[in-house]
Amino acid sequence: MEIVVEATAYTHTGHKTYTGTWPHRGTIAVDPGVIPLGSRLYVEGYGPGVAEDTGGVIKGLKVDLFMDVEKECWEWGRQIVKIRICE
Repeated sequence: MEIVVEATAYTHTGHKTYTGTWPHRGTIAVDPGVIPLGSRLYVEGYGPGVAEDTGGVIKGLKVDLFMDVEKECWEWGRQIVKIRICE
């Protein structure tokens, strides 16, 4: 299944994800009511990832992509992208 979402980026916070893992490249925060936690995803312009985290402002068709450094987050900004849910 493919959906179109608004994608932002985040980096190290010093906290584990909602599912208890340490975030790394490929960690994606989602609204579990839209994309189930544990889903394997492919994000246009980002690559493969797994829905492992949630976020206070990640509601509906929004995702937050983990980046290794803050500079990458600023470069990504806010984009409308296609996500393929591989389950």
